[in-house]
Amino acid sequence: MRLLNTTTKRLQLFMGDDVPRYAILSHTWGAVEITLQALEARHQNPSGTDVGNETKTAFDKIHKSCDIALQNGYHYIWIDTCCIDKTSSAELSEAINSMFRWYNEAAVCYAYLSDLSPSSFTLSRDTLNKCRWFSRGWTLQELIAPRHVHFYDATWTLRGTKDSLRHVISDATRIDTSILADPARMYSIPAARKMSWAAGRRTTRVEDLAYCLLGLFDINFPLLYGEGTKAFRRLQEEIMKQTSDMSLLAW
Repeated sequence: MRLLNTTTKRLQLFMGDDVPRYAILSHTWGAVEITLQALEARHQNPSGTDVGNETKTAFDKIHKSCDIALQNGYHYIWIDTCCIDKTSSAELSEAINSMFRWYNEAAVCYAYLSDLSPSSFTLSRDTLNKCRWFSRGWTLQELIAPRHVHFYDATWTLRGTKDSLRHVISDATRIDTSILADPARMYSIPAARKMSWAAGRRTTRVEDLAYCLLGLFDINFPLLYGEGTKAFRRLQEEIMKQTSDMSLLAW
């Protein structure tokens, strides 16, 4: 597992069980995000060419995440954009199959709602539903898996936690409050209900509509980008192999 050192802003690789306590970031991607290669290039040439506003915003997101984690006593943070070498299909596949566990084992998850205005004083169901974070496929497991989620608005102001906002989040997402309180209870929930949580959520690639649900069903299988809607059928078949829950047939 590759983690970002919150002090040095450099990546470090940890093998097996030798993983320190870490925070984890949940966010929606912008037009530009900082890859592993871009982060390493910046360290090699910190006074390099000027970058555009979108690239600066992406670097700022990484730096702010590190700063908040360090202030809270965490010396490492995991950020999907730069902690996975996406040029390696094998590493990407392993990471996606491990992602639910990584979020679950994180000490805290920082959910950055980049379009939540600081002027939104009350976080109601309607306010949350207008946030892009609550409409994306990948953020579903990033909401459920961690025990502790802290929500930040566009100015990186803490607006609440999964615990303090549990009932509002449940109203907005239809996820049971008991699941929000204890992710382990998710495995006793019927398959159809878990599928209903994902209904209406979107992903950039059609295959990710299936891949983003692997952790919710405790499924592990290889990624085949390019297979299109077959990915979802593969997911259904794998679920059926592991359960007698016929509610899945509704999907």
